[in-house]
Amino acid sequence: MIKGKLRNGSYQPQPVKAVGIAKSDGGVWALGIAAVNDRLIQQSIAQVLNPVFDTHFSESSYGFRAGKKAKQAVCNVQSYQHEGKRWVLDLDLEKFLDYVNYDILMQSLRVRVKGNTLLKLIGKYLRAGIMRNGLESQG
Repeated sequence: MIKGKLRNGSYQPQPVKAVGIAKSDGGVWALGIAAVNDRLIQQSIAQVLNPVFDTHFSESSYGFRAGKKAKQAVCNVQSYQHEGKRWVLDLDLEKFLDYVNYDILMQSLRVRVKGNTLLKLIGKYLRAGIMRNGLESQG
């Protein structure tokens, strides 16, 4: 049933459930929990798209990449330091999807992703909304 809906483009992702996790500093870490079916589909999409995009990332990029470990990043920083380099850029994309223009993001995906069904599904996930305290909202 889900397979058929994915193929014909009628699958509709559920809103992500927003949950706040208390931080030790008193703040709250926002966590989005996807429905089981959506998480499975998202992981499948990632397995297809990671090899397509990974080759375009910098060799110095270590975040959430297969075969890249934090220890490797630290070793590279240490070797750069021994070479006399003095600056390191540490970037966190925590709020990226909160602020990115989805139309520009989708246009960028179209450059390397050939398949309107997959692109439409990704667009649906980007706009699926958030469920907070039982109320659905768009972002």
